[in-house]
Amino acid sequence: MRDTETHSHLKRTLGFSSVLLFGLAYMAPLIVYGTYGVLAKASGDTAALSYLIALVAIVFTAMSYGKLARLYPMAGSAYTYTRKAFNANLGFLIGWATLLDYFFLPMVIWLIGAAYLGAAFPAIPAWVWIVAFIVTTSVLNIVGIEVAARFNIVLMAMQFAILVLFVALCWHYASAAAGPGGIAMAAPFFKADVPVSSMFAGAAIAEYSYLGFDAVSTLTEETVEPEKNIPRAIVGIALIGGIIFIVAAYSMQLAHPGVQFHDVDSAAFEVAKKVGGDVFVGVFLAGLIIAQFASGISAQASVGRLLYAMGRDEVLPKRVFGFIHPRFKTPVFNIAIAGTIGLLALKLDVTTSTSFINFGAFLAFSMVNLSVAKIHLSGRNENRRMGLAGGLVFPMIGLVADIWLLTSLERTAIVLGLAWFAIGVAYLAWITRWSRQPPPEVAL
Repeated sequence: MRDTETHSHLKRTLGFSSVLLFGLAYMAPLIVYGTYGVLAKASGDTAALSYLIALVAIVFTAMSYGKLARLYPMAGSAYTYTRKAFNANLGFLIGWATLLDYFFLPMVIWLIGAAYLGAAFPAIPAWVWIVAFIVTTSVLNIVGIEVAARFNIVLMAMQFAILVLFVALCWHYASAAAGPGGIAMAAPFFKADVPVSSMFAGAAIAEYSYLGFDAVSTLTEETVEPEKNIPRAIVGIALIGGIIFIVAAYSMQLAHPGVQFHDVDSAAFEVAKKVGGDVFVGVFLAGLIIAQFASGISAQASVGRLLYAMGRDEVLPKRVFGFIHPRFKTPVFNIAIAGTIGLLALKLDVTTSTSFINFGAFLAFSMVNLSVAKIHLSGRNENRRMGLAGGLVFPMIGLVADIWLLTSLERTAIVLGLAWFAIGVAYLAWITRWSRQPPPEVAL
């Protein structure tokens, strides 16, 4: 969320490599280890295949994001793309649905961090870690402390180093246990006794790791030649992220076949200790928690900015959501609301909470693909460069994949998502006086 007055004064200084690095940092590659256990269990021990299925869906959706970023370099979200391709009301509802992503993402990050700290320090209850994460990140966001860009670069380097080391240790362990052929097995990608429904259920969870691949679409005003570099970066981030996730999951399955874990929410902790001993597990835990903590700060700040923009534009009550603290210059009420929602982590597990996030994401991805197809079929001048494949065939493949994954989510997540969407429909009817006036536009 950016104020349009501020946005128009930004300088174009980012090249392709800078945008690519930003997107990868936003995805936080170590997140693959945070959800590995629940993914392996849901997919019937075919986690690598689940990441591959999710990547196929993401790549086609990323291509659609790239096409829309080229057509509308000032826009940067499913909300704005839907608004331009269809209408303001549908755009509002897609924006409302994606609020689930913003609300639950900090909670999932805190929950994963607490699960791993709980595995390392079992004497301390999980709720202590959850509350500690919420309080600390809330205070930091309220006083306005930001993670410096240089620290983000260091954090990325550290994550990649841990990833490479973890993969190498898994391969060494598998090779020592089963010989050289132990690192060239098809089992992580296919098992005859695993139903297709389980593979797609795993892919629906795997999609969580890809969230953020489209975040660079918000950098169009800072990017040199955005019509060329932003679409390339979006697809590149999805592909590189997918390769990282697939290799990491494949390696862990080689070292630890099966889904028997002491705690599926912290399964990677067990695998790390198995292949690297106490020294590596300490390094792994430190890296994961630091990455989770930094991501939690950014995710909670994003919730605050989103709610502030909606309050400022009077989509939500301005007195509460549009309030800025006179001293700290931060949306304190919104940050507190995000922290309060995070307390739901005390009653949820990683599997259910990630499903809540993915509902809004899949719905938004579906509308991005539909937006490209709508523009292609509308006969507008801007669709001439798309072609039949790029303007219709590829978006439809992405749409089918996204809908399939959406319907593969947990029943609880689907019910909650539909209920939230229904509330959005009712709220839209109220603020538009039953469509007698257009919905307010949020400056994204």
